[in-house]
Amino acid sequence: MKLNKIPATIVTGFLGSGKTTLLSNVLKQAAGKRIAVIVNEFGELDIDAEILRSCPLDCEDESATLAGNSNGIFELANGCICCTVEEEFLPVMQELVARRDDIDHILIETSGLALPKPLVQAFNWPDIKQHCTVDAVITLIDGPAVAAGRFANNEEQVEAQRQADESLDHDPSLQELLDDQLGAADLIVVSKDDLLSDEQRLVVEKTVKQKTNDSVKTLYASHGMVGGMSIEELLGIGASAEEQINALHTHHDHHHDHGEHHDHAHDKFDSFVVSIGEVDSDQLQTVLKDLLAQNNIFRVKGFVALPNKPMRQVLQAVGERLHVYFDRLWEAPEERATKLVFIGKDLNEEKITHALRAAEAVAEVL
Repeated sequence: MKLNKIPATIVTGFLGSGKTTLLSNVLKQAAGKRIAVIVNEFGELDIDAEILRSCPLDCEDESATLAGNSNGIFELANGCICCTVEEEFLPVMQELVARRDDIDHILIETSGLALPKPLVQAFNWPDIKQHCTVDAVITLIDGPAVAAGRFANNEEQVEAQRQADESLDHDPSLQELLDDQLGAADLIVVSKDDLLSDEQRLVVEKTVKQKTNDSVKTLYASHGMVGGMSIEELLGIGASAEEQINALHTHHDHHHDHGEHHDHAHDKFDSFVVSIGEVDSDQLQTVLKDLLAQNNIFRVKGFVALPNKPMRQVLQAVGERLHVYFDRLWEAPEERATKLVFIGKDLNEEKITHALRAAEAVAEVL
């Protein structure tokens, strides 16, 4: 019987910072560890959970499978995890506690818009505190975006729109949201290091130091691979973050302390799924690049079906950067369809869908 608490690692960070890529690499390299993964997807399509399912866990026997889910993936897609702790998160944690003898570690991927503090505080709930501890809060930041002085594509435009809406006067800005994510971190991971120059890294380091204390280490990652730290170290920081979390004062706390009513920033984002058929990959990317340039789109993420191709393609876009790769074969019962989640501000779903169908039409002619 396991006497020690189950360590949990919370991975947070803004849209497109690389959380899912990092977790995928952790799962691929964590041979022998029985890991449960909780995914809090922002949007209607569980893209992150599907990607992580393509990284099967290396369990010694079938008794290590978790609670009716052979991959140990638990999805929280009905609301942001920091806002639905009691309704969404605690029931899953209770389920994992009940199976604690089969679990070595818990990984939690928050939505890009989640506040870490309420989630960490949930680990002080008596039934959870007895059996689990927060090994670390790992906050990912997009290196090139931070080096350019922003945390999202067209951040200034988003902030201007937010300030123009009187109902959002006390709504945390994107800057405040990132400050709170950095402030709660036990480790900072700067993604897309391969795209940074030495001068840009200095800018990133200066920005991070302004938002964290000296004990918080900063590491750099390329394609989800973190330099300077092994997987064992990444999942063995031992911060016990729940013990100090109440002493952390955030922007979110400040608004509440002054009696201000506000909604979380993510309540004002647009999110929808576009579902179309098989497409021509080059044409789809051309259309998407035009849409990214012409609209206030923060994130595009999903799966692409290509004619005469047996493998499913994963597509991700942040700002105007677009990345595609094949992850696995289409399975026999699956519908070969292209499904993309769009997250942004003031988006016209009908116009975006119409534009994407141009790529579908090309595919049908082939």
